[in-house]
Amino acid sequence: MSNPEEPAKVRLDAHPSDERLAVLRIERPPVNALDQAMWDLFADVSAELHASTTYRAVVITGGARHFAAGADVKELVDLTPEQFHERNQVLQQAFHAISTAPQVTIAAINGYALGGGCELALAADFRIAGSGAVLGLPEITLGIMPGSGGTQRLARAVGHTRAKDLIFSGRRVPADEALRIGLVDRVVDDAEVLDAAVEQGLVYARGPLALAYAKQAIDASAVLPIEAGLALEADLITRCFASEDARHGLRSFVEKGPRQATFHGR
Repeated sequence: MSNPEEPAKVRLDAHPSDERLAVLRIERPPVNALDQAMWDLFADVSAELHASTTYRAVVITGGARHFAAGADVKELVDLTPEQFHERNQVLQQAFHAISTAPQVTIAAINGYALGGGCELALAADFRIAGSGAVLGLPEITLGIMPGSGGTQRLARAVGHTRAKDLIFSGRRVPADEALRIGLVDRVVDDAEVLDAAVEQGLVYARGPLALAYAKQAIDASAVLPIEAGLALEADLITRCFASEDARHGLRSFVEKGPRQATFHGR
């Protein structure tokens, strides 16, 4: 959890209605610009996700007004290249840890999701946007480029040609276009974004081991040859089968019917 001795700008807490679902909340008004203290907090919460045996789904939100409007540029101006490289590694690795977390992750996007904010959204498994949301990677307009996963994850989400267009132009993408090109998965009314993400997260909050292994196999399919992907799949399903969750789930299906099992991540 966030340190109670200082104001939290990145919080990770269980949802009040169901402890299986966590809410990762960004809190830095007015537009949730990500200062460097927040980069370290992202590293902390991503480590907590990997260590958790309770959370099965995570909703990432910046609140009702804005998701996150990228890095706080004022803090970058006086960094040396060496200092920037060291600090950028913190954020890049934190977002990678969020991307590879064993939970299902859903970005609930209102308002701006620009620069690092867009990269954080891309690190999630799913993205639900409000109708007024605006996404983009405008780093090129500052003379730099995306450096926290944007060049890699955007290309996987929308294809290489569209990724080049968005990154080379730095243009902002409204929610309807983002849906059309696959940058987001759903668009809902602005007031419904968080509830929609929570509802979807709870749909996926089932057996934590099987969920984590399935996510690992699917993500690996983007980079592995089919033969290696099948070998990984075979290994992971065998690990699933050896678990207490599988023993319980299979017996529960036979004795009680589908979707009656309660899983404990063992």
